[in-house]
Amino acid sequence: MRRDIFQAIADPTRRAIITLIALQAMTPNAIAENFNTTRQAVSKHLRILTECELVKQEQQGREIYYSLEIKKMKEIDKWLEQFRKLWETRFNQLDIVLSTIKNRKNER
Repeated sequence: MRRDIFQAIADPTRRAIITLIALQAMTPNAIAENFNTTRQAVSKHLRILTECELVKQEQQGREIYYSLEIKKMKEIDKWLEQFRKLWETRFNQLDIVLSTIKNRKNER
């Protein structure tokens, strides 16, 4: 079963893994050290993130390093941009209303 990007990032542990490897590529063991869970649980999260192409694997000697797949993160950002614009518009409208109320109070 192929998972969706948004299902993958819905899990707080997977978001934390993304945050960790955004700074530098890490091995599964190094990632697991940051969580109070088993290495197998971390491997499952990494498998899901890899399936969704949010992270990529790179073999270096006997170790596998996981790093962030920037292209997929940009897809998420692009999708979120529409909501960012919507909320900015709403906040600007709210600022205007609050400013109007404040000015009316000051006139009294």
